[in-house]
Amino acid sequence: MPSAFVLASDVYPNFGAVGGSGQLASIIGALLTIILIVAVLMLIVCAVTWAVAGAHGNVHAASRAKAGVWIAVGSAALAGAGVTWVNFLLHVGSTL
Repeated sequence: MPSAFVLASDVYPNFGAVGGSGQLASIIGALLTIILIVAVLMLIVCAVTWAVAGAHGNVHAASRAKAGVWIAVGSAALAGAGVTWVNFLLHVGSTL
């Protein structure tokens, strides 16, 4: 085995080197929470708009509201997956 591979096996990341990493994690958590709240509110607004526009026969507004519902669902799913992904990475990073 070459000596470069043996020396590289003793290299580990220094997770304490970044100052304010705890504050960064809380800021990211707060931003993702705000994104989830806005996505749920937009989901409610778009769903109500879709229902009202569909009931009154306004096809253009109903199709726009339907697109808004799907975008709100997608953004809420991505934000929720982002929280899960960040928590997973923080857990894996602390066990290295």
